This record gives sequence, C-alpha cells and structure tokens, in this order.
Amino acid sequence: MDAFGSSRRQVLKGSAAAMAVGAIGTLGALYTRQALAGGDPTRLSPIPSRYGPLAPVADRSTGLPLLQLPRGFSYRSFGWSGDVMSDGQPCPDRHDGMAVVAVRKPGRGRFDRDGRGNGHGHGHELVLIRNHERGGATPINAPGMYDTGDIGGGQRAGGGTTTLTHRNGEWHGIEASLGGTLVNCAGGPTPWGTWLSCEEIKTDAASSTGRKHGYVFEVHADAERTSGRPLVGLGRFSHEAVAVDPRTGIVYLTEDDRNKAGLYRFIPNDRAGRYGSLEHGGRLQAARVRGKRNADLTVAKIGDEYALEWVDIADPDLDSIVAPAGFPDISAGETLSGPFAQAWADGALRMSRGEGIWHSYGKMFIVDTSTGVDDQGRRGRGNGSVWVLDLVTQRIRALFVSGNQLAAHNPDNITVSARGGVLLCEDGGESPDEYGPGARLIGLTRQGESFYFCKNNIELTSTQIGNAGKTIAEGDYRDSEFCGACWDPWGRTMFVNIQTPGITFAITGPWERGHL
Repeated sequence: MDAFGSSRRQVLKGSAAAMAVGAIGTLGALYTRQALAGGDPTRLSPIPSRYGPLAPVADRSTGLPLLQLPRGFSYRSFGWSGDVMSDGQPCPDRHDGMAVVAVRKPGRGRFDRDGRGNGHGHGHELVLIRNHERGGATPINAPGMYDTGDIGGGQRAGGGTTTLTHRNGEWHGIEASLGGTLVNCAGGPTPWGTWLSCEEIKTDAASSTGRKHGYVFEVHADAERTSGRPLVGLGRFSHEAVAVDPRTGIVYLTEDDRNKAGLYRFIPNDRAGRYGSLEHGGRLQAARVRGKRNADLTVAKIGDEYALEWVDIADPDLDSIVAPAGFPDISAGETLSGPFAQAWADGALRMSRGEGIWHSYGKMFIVDTSTGVDDQGRRGRGNGSVWVLDLVTQRIRALFVSGNQLAAHNPDNITVSARGGVLLCEDGGESPDEYGPGARLIGLTRQGESFYFCKNNIELTSTQIGNAGKTIAEGDYRDSEFCGACWDPWGRTMFVNIQTPGITFAITGPWERGHL
C-alpha cells in the first residue's frame, strides 16, 4: 500500500470499529420472459434438457461409472486424492474451486490467457489451478508457503492449491503451488493469467507465527513463482469467490457467512494487470442499494432488481465484531466480520451466503446459495438464487430463484461457457430426482430455467478402488458437492471437481446440441 493509503488506514481504523459497534450484450436474452411475468416468483422444477436424459458413463481413465451424463458425452478423471503428484507428494484431498488460468506452447514456457492464434487449442497446454478446502492437516509443501506455524492443538494449516496441466485431451501433470493456508474454497481467475485463491474462514486467532487467516492469495501459472503473500487489501473475512472486470481491473468478491454476508469490490491502486499488482493496495468497498438502507436480499423472487452504489471499508483487516442484540436472522453471540460490520453500519446490503461469482460479457453472475426460507419460515435457508450485476449500469437482478430442491438444491460455484451457457455446481447433498440420489451440475437456459446436465454417481467398493489403483476409502460419495467447473478458452472441454473423495474430471461432448 502507498504511504497515503497506509496513513489513511491508521487514522480510520479506530473510527471504523466504533462506527460498526454503534451503528451496526449477448446475454441480454437472459432477462426476457422471466417466470415472474407468469406469476411464478421462483422455479419449482427443471425443464427437459436439450442434451437428453442422463445415464451412467464409464470413466475413460479407470472404467468406473463415476458420473451420469447425456448421450455422447465422455470424460477422463485425474488427480484423485492420494495419487502421487509430479513433485512426489500425495495429492491433497477436498478439491474445490478451479479455473483454466493460462495456455502455453509446450516446451516454450510462454503463457497466453486467451490462446490467440489457435482456434481449437491443438498443440497447446492448458494450465489449471485447483483449491483444496482443508483445515488443520498435513501441510501441502509448496513453493508459495504462507503459514508454517501451529494453528491450535498441534495442527498446521493444510489448505492451498495444486497446479494441473492438460494437453490434447490428456492429463499431463500436477504439482503443489500454494501451501500454509486454510479452507481454500473458491476464488477466481484473473485476466492476466493467475489464480486468486480464497480462504473461507472467519477467525481472529493467529498461529504460533503470528499470522492470521481469511485472506486472498495470488497463485502464478508457474507454480515456482507463487509468493504465498496475502492480499490484505482485499479484506479478511469468510471469502468464497472472486471475479475480475477485465475492462476496469476491479475485483468483485463474495462472502459466505449466513445472513451476514456482504457483496464487495476492490479498486486497485495499480491497474497494470500483472502478477503482484494487487499487492500495491487499493480501496475495498461494499455494495449498498441506492435509496434503501441495509437492504435484505436473503429472500428474493425472480425479476427483483436494485440499483447499487458502493461504500468504502475503512479497515479491510479489522477483527470480527459481536453482532448487536436484535441483529436479524442469526443466533445471539454470533460475530460479524470486520468488513461486513463496517459496511452494515454504513447501510450496505446483506445476502444469505454469497458463493460463486463469474464474469461474462460485462456482467457478474453471482450465486447466493441459500436465498429463501425453509419450512419453518427462517430467512436465508432456502434453495438458492443467481443474481446478475450489469457492470455498466450497476443494477443487479435476480435471474433465477429456486423454490424447490428439484429446480436446484443450494448452487455454489458458477461458470459461464464461451457460448454464454451458465452452469451451476450443486452443494445440496443427495438431491434425489428421477435419476436417483446424487449432487448435480445444473444448467440455466437464456430464460433462466434450470435443467440437469450431470449427476455424481460415485459409489465404490474396495475392489473397484483397488483395481483402479486408487487409495481412497470405499463408500457412497454421491452426496458430495461439485466444485470448480470451468471451460477451456474454446469451449470444447469442461473441467470440474467432486470434493470428496477428491477427483477432477475433463468432460467433452456435443456442447452445441444444448444450452451450454
């Protein structure tokens, strides 16, 4: 941070705490013909998929029927928990957020975010970076190490990232890139070809080294160049995901903290758009609905729309604050993150649980995983929603709201294909439907209608696991969430993780046949 920013932060830190305690284009068709126009404020069921019905499909790597997919689609698994990585370490578990961050010509060491000059990606190597949502565990030994101390009870920070390579339809390697972090949930790619890994943890405790957690870290496409330094200016709270507006360089961030989650953006001082530029500080801001103080988005209906404005967060690194008595829809004694407490005191909005966020064609697609009410009428415990923020007009609109687990059961990560297809990773458990139990990948049509694209079908015996050469425990993993869905730049291969037992997939098929 520059000298002005540093002095400003010291002056405002005390007043911020006191205030918080005391006051507490091509996707335009997505907005058309919303369900609200027909009198339905939510989606209650999916529509039939243009890709056709789902059925178990054998993995081309192991022969195991790990996924249910439409006819014509196939996949290869890679990077299972326990597999030996290229650097000799066992692959860590709890796979989560992920993205293709760069494209390079093998052997040249040259990275190209867009892969220009090759319309289909033949001969190019894709670089993906994958989070591992681990707490106290055996640390990932990586080039970029943040915290090597005791985080309590003899535990060490076991989270971080691994870097994978994929070339000509085949997986080619995996190595550690970031370690010594905690609960790396989602994050997001940058336009300059790096990955922002988010710690989804809200704690004021420091490890034996004096380091705190709840930050964002930048991971280089070349694992060896990852520094392990936290981006303190992006705030310390229960981060979920980030997305960068390539036009302005502004970073948008979500917070996963039930019924006390803000929507944020970071305006960097250094707009150069290169590795390390975000370390030079900037302004963290929170969204506020224009003309409506402390707007509540925890319950929504399709078509709800608000104009946003942004308020500065004086101290992005402020400790948590015990919520004042009467703070709505939370239990007594719960804490607000320091950034959210400051934002709320200045009239900012709240979501239920902000999770995935993805940029596409000048818009941010934002998931609130538990928008709605449960059968006891409790706010912020529904089945989830997708909001779309127009970055030019700064208006946010509810594209999709699930009123039934069949329509979508707690969507989490989100991605948008090169063709403009929206895909949601479900985190709602077994989610039984006509295809049986299993978490789902759910697509959205341009009218905001949901459809099923894939189901988790992982139920394995020890014999199947042994024959595949894997080391995971036998069991039924069908209720484990999908995470980290993303496409290559040409929209030919979709990559995705299943968190437990920890497997990454590369899926190919006739995408042009449907909405994705």
